Amino acid sequence: MGNWDAWIGREQAQDDALAPALARRWCATFDLDPPGDGVMPQGIHLCLCTPEARTAQLGLDGHPMRDDSARSFFPPIPLPRRMWASSDIAFHSPIAIGARIERTSRIASIAEKDGSSGRLGFVGVAHETRADGVLAVSETQTLVYRDAAAPDAPLSPPPPGDGSFDASAWDAHRTMTPDPRLLFRFSALTYNTHRIHYDAPYASEVERYRGLVVHGPLMASMLLQMAASELGDNRLASFSFRAMSPAIADEPLHLAMRRTDEGFELGTFAIDGRRIVAALAGT
Repeated sequence: MGNWDAWIGREQAQDDALAPALARRWCATFDLDPPGDGVMPQGIHLCLCTPEARTAQLGLDGHPMRDDSARSFFPPIPLPRRMWASSDIAFHSPIAIGARIERTSRIASIAEKDGSSGRLGFVGVAHETRADGVLAVSETQTLVYRDAAAPDAPLSPPPPGDGSFDASAWDAHRTMTPDPRLLFRFSALTYNTHRIHYDAPYASEVERYRGLVVHGPLMASMLLQMAASELGDNRLASFSFRAMSPAIADEPLHLAMRRTDEGFELGTFAIDGRRIVAALAGT
């Protein structure tokens, strides 16, 4: 597809503040009370230092356009469909309301592969987030770029099958149904304009999803909140998650957590037991 060596090591710096209004909106989105001590739960960093591309610089899908100029942080891999594939997160210190935020992002890796569905491009982005000058979160996100969907491609994922989720194999379990209101609020919190999360005709007709797609980081945030309810706030030292299959709005999800010899396993599952997100955590 191309030689992207010039993008390896490219950096981008942003600054922000964890304003009280943002903290209240984040808590309201997840039906949580604001923290009494002013220290926000883990996962708030996903809503800080959000994209700043101008509207005129957005592509058809809502993501910032990419080109071969020095201004383009992401490489112009000629594959139009962008998805969040995975994240590896280390939590170093909590982030308090009112903190001054600085984030440095660096293109850490670029790889090309041939998958069962066609060509794939993987971009690894390493982020370091500091709060009031102290390292709070380090994270490596992996983004995947894919070929355009054929106009007659089957809608993804298939409708729920006859299977079921076995909650007895897990130590903690809850169910929830993410609806379009929740997706809209999370898109607003993260300034995410990817149209698969709010534009149903685009999601089905262009990207061939069966409905609005639930954000991977939204499901990761819900799993972090499950861990906090079981272990206490800001107890995790590490958290990694990987997208396995799309989740569709207005369809029930199972969230589950169990202790392992190495730490904790968490997951998000469809109503028929299909695994959607796989996650591991350590304290």
